[in-house]
Formats: sequence, structure tokens, C-alpha cells
Amino acid sequence: MTDTSSTPSNDATHRSHLLRASVDAAFPRIVEQLSDLVAIQGIAWDAFDAGELDRSADAVVGLIRGVGIDDVRILRVDNDGVPGGPAVVARRPAAEGRPTVLLYAHHDVQPPGDEALWETPPFVATERDGRLFGRGAADDKAGVMAHIGAFGALSEVLGNSFGVGVTLFIEGEEEAGSPTFRTFLETYRDDLEADVIVVADSSNWKVGVPALTTSLRGLVDGTIEVRVLEHAVHSGMFGGPVLDAPTLLARLIATLHDDAGDVAISGLASGDHASVDYREEDYRSDASVLDGVELAGTGSIASRLWHKPALSIIGMDIPSVALSSNTLLPQARAKFSLRLAPGQEPGAAMDAVRAHVEAHAPFGAQVTFTPGETGSPFQTDTSEPASKVALESLREAWGVDAVEAGMGGSIPFIADLTEVFPSAQILITGVEDPDSRAHSANESLHLEEFKKAILAEAILLARIDDGALTRI
Repeated sequence: MTDTSSTPSNDATHRSHLLRASVDAAFPRIVEQLSDLVAIQGIAWDAFDAGELDRSADAVVGLIRGVGIDDVRILRVDNDGVPGGPAVVARRPAAEGRPTVLLYAHHDVQPPGDEALWETPPFVATERDGRLFGRGAADDKAGVMAHIGAFGALSEVLGNSFGVGVTLFIEGEEEAGSPTFRTFLETYRDDLEADVIVVADSSNWKVGVPALTTSLRGLVDGTIEVRVLEHAVHSGMFGGPVLDAPTLLARLIATLHDDAGDVAISGLASGDHASVDYREEDYRSDASVLDGVELAGTGSIASRLWHKPALSIIGMDIPSVALSSNTLLPQARAKFSLRLAPGQEPGAAMDAVRAHVEAHAPFGAQVTFTPGETGSPFQTDTSEPASKVALESLREAWGVDAVEAGMGGSIPFIADLTEVFPSAQILITGVEDPDSRAHSANESLHLEEFKKAILAEAILLARIDDGALTRI
């Protein structure tokens, strides 16, 4: 343990220097441990080997014990008789009168997809140009290691004087939609109860600029089916007086946006009040928009991403070109995904989509609307003490002010956390950057940014240990 006897306990600056030195010294080992995790193909989908997911959980247990937390368990709950993914829960109780912080991440990963699109093997962590490539290197095994690395630095620098309670909750089924998450929270509520919850599963603003994610869009999805015939018929003999189902489905889908590209479904919440400037050229580069493609929607880029609804068609059931024939198709189906602005109630949004598609049935076609999954949006109260301490910690680690950023995506389980633990302050942090390509081929982690994320979390926990939550 680092000798701090000559350092006043309130010398936060010196303590931060010690934490930085500890993270720097441990970082090669942390990257090696992260690389070992990347090699484990823990995918919580039925089509993949469940044994690999168990191996992943076991590896996380070993890493947590390696930083001095002995109370570590692998837990799971059933969902309608089907066991959920293995979650790792580790606890270090708080000293008398001290708060408890829950550190969340997930050890499961997305499938690799088409491996021909990868420039390096997806399950072999490969360092190149300051980035670590591999499935899960960023999302979210880096989040797991950020928690472990931060706690390791605190243990080295502060030792037994660190009195904040720390609970690690490393989920094992997030990429499969967290099907047992709510049941898990309710089953192990007492083990997971905390004053502050840190969710390390988001992104920073850009390389060199950290971010605290202060809003998330919600999500509803479902399917829209159009039927026009009882069965397929010859397009030459019957084509003309009746339009085929794919054409009518396309016409219906076209009504979901107006001419500017804004979502045209009435009754959805929308805003235009983003506090930061996301330049169009940066968005085009980050999103790989092709030259000549015009951007959709109105308002600032940031507000379109964070404070307005966004609707996409993410799948269609129609014959492929390779299997097509000269017939009028009787039915076609599409799956939509609608991101919701903060303040939107998911049930009302689902009803609005249903009402729209039923009112816009083209040429009297039969339209069947089937609702799917829902997730609530999230908005952080940045006046809360934990948010202020987090922003200060990010600034100290990076040396620049952190951005209070929204996120266009959704983390549906955040709503479960807010409902089960209504008094907890929730902080959404991240280890990714706009080029991390989570879920895609060539996923990667910027290693210097990763090191700063570990340091920021260590500083955050140390400040909470100092009583920062009650001083602000």
C-alpha cells in the first residue's frame, strides 16, 4: 500500500496524484486482464454456448477477488422457468455512517457478426494505433475493468481508511435485453441497495473530452403487417387494379416521416434544447454518412439525437431478390424501432404509433399492428450532489470540462433502477468514444481514454469518501 502518512487526509490534490500514479502503474496489467476477458465468447443468446458465459462470470469473480473483495457471488434468477444469465455481485460493506456506491457493468457481449468484416479476429484482443480491438473490448468489458481498476487504485492508496461501501453488479445478459433484470433487482434488493449507482455503459463526447450522460431516449418497437390478398396471384394476369403488399407497406412507412424527415406521428414528445453543439461535419464522420446524403429532421443535431423521437424500420418480411417471382404478394411485414424523447411515456407512444398506422392504411389494406418491447427515457437532475461530484472528477482526470451529453440510444434497465431504488442518484459514465463501433465489426477501445475513465471513477469514489455528497 502506498504510504500516505505524511499527507494530510484532506489533501485531495495530493491524493489524486497518488491515484493517478497507481492507475498508471497498474494499467498494463489491467489491459492484459481486459484482453483475457475479450478472449471469452460470453454471449447470452440461445444460439451460443452458455458455457462461455459461465466462464466469463468466473473470470470476473477472479478479477474482483484480486483487488481484495472476498464477498463475491455468481447469482441468477429464473424468468418463466428459464434461468437468466450469470450475474456477479460483490460487496464491501460501508463503514458506519458512510454511503454505498453500486458499480454496474455487464460482462456479456454481442455476437461477432460477419467475421469477414473484422480486420482482426473478434475474440483476440489486438492493440493497434493506441486502440484495443475485439468484441467487448469497449462494450462492456472495459466498463467491468474500469470498476475493478478504480477500486484497486483506491485500495492501494487509501487502504482501510476508505469507508465508502462498494457493491459491484456485473450483469450477464444485457446484450440479450436483460430479460431477468427487474426480477433480479427485486430478488436481491437488499444486496444492491445503494445511495449512488454508477452505470459504466455509455460513451464520452470524443477523444480528449469526457462526458456524463444526462439523458437517454426511451424505446418502443413492434411490427406492422399489411395484407391485400388471400393468396399470391400472377402479376401479369392480375397486376394493375390492385397493388401488392410490399408496395402498400412502403407507402404506409413513408407516412411515418414528414418531408423534412421529422417523425410525423402526432402526440409524441419532442424538444430542441441541447446545451452543446454537435457539428454536422462531426456527426457525418462519426455516423459514416455518405457524401451527398442529406440529413433528416429539423433543429440542432444534438437535439435531433437526444431530445426528439427517431423512427427506423429495422427489418422486413418479404421475399429476397434471389427468391423473387412474378407474383403479387398478399402480405408484407415490417418491424419498427422508435426512440422516445425524455418525458415521453412509452405506453402513450405505442398507442400513438398504432393510431397512426391504422389511420393511414393505404388503399384500404388490412393493417395489423403488434406492439413489442418498451423502455422508458431517462433524465438526470444535474443539480444533485452526485452529478456535480462526477463532473468534477471527470474534469480532474481529463484536464478539461466534461460535456453533459444526452445519448440517442436507450438503456431500458435504467428505468428499473430508478423504480426499484428511487432514492439512489444514478450516474451514467462510459469508456467508449464515437469510433468505438460497439455492436459492429472492428469494435475498439481508445486505451488512453480508458485509463482516464479508471482514474475519474477512482477520484469520484475518493471524493464521496471525503463526504462530498453532503457538502454540496
